[in-house]
Amino acid sequence: MKSLYDDYYVRLLSYVNRILSDPHHAEDVVQETMLRAWQHADSLTPERGSVWGWLTRVAHNIAIDRIRARRARPTEVDESAGSGSADYDADHADAVVNRVVVATMVNKLVPAHRSVLYEVYFADHTASSAASSLGIPPGTVKSRLHHALRNLKTTMEPRSRDPFRFKS
Repeated sequence: MKSLYDDYYVRLLSYVNRILSDPHHAEDVVQETMLRAWQHADSLTPERGSVWGWLTRVAHNIAIDRIRARRARPTEVDESAGSGSADYDADHADAVVNRVVVATMVNKLVPAHRSVLYEVYFADHTASSAASSLGIPPGTVKSRLHHALRNLKTTMEPRSRDPFRFKS
């Protein structure tokens, strides 16, 4: 193994780095290739072909597998990009405050109104399916939904006039 490292490590690292354009990932691929060479040492004989050819084929396959795996996953956050991204710099405080205020107001609703509101808006049911889910008539669902929304609207109106309390 020592002679294998001495003879091929630097060349193989250069070869893999040209494929990946990332020296850290290239080192990982070369290490994996050398591990596989050690595991298959009996097949690395001149009669079976060149050692360099075997190493480059294995390293190439591992590198391509890593590229495919990276493409299959969502893009990772690049912390070095930092302030270059508009989404990263966006202030989400208003949205968080709005969610907290709305959640608090929904929790203050009468349980019957809150359950209808949940079924229709959060569970995305129609009035009929919400009625069957809750075991009440569809007309009652519509009436409770009307009263729940009216209650939320009247509760929110004073807050929407004060720019420091609630932003829509």
